Parts: sequence; C-alpha cells; structure tokens
Amino acid sequence: MSRYMWVLVLSLAVPLLISVWPPLKFYKSPRALLYSIGAVVVIYGLWDVFATWRGHWHFDPSGVWGIQIINLPLEEWLFFVVIPFCCLFTWEAIKYIKERWL
Repeated sequence: MSRYMWVLVLSLAVPLLISVWPPLKFYKSPRALLYSIGAVVVIYGLWDVFATWRGHWHFDPSGVWGIQIINLPLEEWLFFVVIPFCCLFTWEAIKYIKERWL
C-alpha cells in the first residue's frame, strides 16, 4: 500500500467506524453528505488537475500507486472524499456532544 493510501486509511478508520453508531445519526441526511463531498471532489479536483498541469506541484511516484485519473493519482481523488467525510463527521460528533453533555 502506498504511503499516501496509508494516511487516508488511518484518517478514515475511526470516523468511519464511529459514524454508524446509532445515537450519532450521522447518516440522517445521506443526500446532503453526498452533495457536500461531491462539491469538494469537483471543485478541488479540477483545481488540482489544473495546478498539476501547470506544474505548481506534483506527486512523488514512490508515494502513490501510479493509478492516475485525469492526471491525478487515485490517492489524491480519494483525499477529496476521505478528508471531507472526516471533517463532516467531526462536526456532527461535536454537535452531538455539545447537545447531550454541555
């Protein structure tokens, strides 16, 4: 597994497991979750494609698998799914804790 993929898997592990905990009700609005993550994928994915094409940054071939979609490594596309999921989960978890315990 690539280093980048390890970072994504480790970032996603806890939020994904806890997100199905019934009292949290993280998936009460799956459409909103998909729209928000989809917007990030489109906006920042296109931004990354453009910036990579322009040579503003690149991806170390030894740190990624080598599977590319529109000039970006698979791991970069997954980053735009995993990190927003983690952020939204954290936001919902904080709201849950605040409502229940504070």
